[in-house]
Amino acid sequence: DRDTDKKRIEELLEENMVLEIAQKQSMNESAHLGWELEQLSKSTDLADTRKSFVFELNECASSRILKLEKDNQSLQNTIQELRDASLTSRESSLKFVELEKENQQLSKKIEKLQNQIEKEKQSNQDLETLSEELIKDKEQLQVVMETQKADTDRQVQ
Repeated sequence: DRDTDKKRIEELLEENMVLEIAQKQSMNESAHLGWELEQLSKSTDLADTRKSFVFELNECASSRILKLEKDNQSLQNTIQELRDASLTSRESSLKFVELEKENQQLSKKIEKLQNQIEKEKQSNQDLETLSEELIKDKEQLQVVMETQKADTDRQVQ
């Protein structure tokens, strides 16, 4: 039973490491999205709106990641406590079941966060496309205005 428990602890540690890597990747992706939005906002009149959107996006992602990191740290502390304490086989089995459930919940949260990041990426691409279209429309309107002004000036003369 103890060998089985030790193997299970090792498996849970590996899962936690995978979750930590996924969290770091999510943080990196979120930071990159924020950077992309900042770069995009510099080139348009919608800079203030986008900056607040970037800030909210980064804050939301950061808070979720921090929560997941806290949960992960809690799981690691529990695993360490299980190692240090000599629990009976029954008690440790119950703890492992509980840890498995928490790990599954963390995995689901990370998956949801990754899905949300994908949705936000798509939203950012949509915003970029819209921004480009608005810039083109603005340029076309300026050309039309200049043409009309020239026509008006000729008519006045």
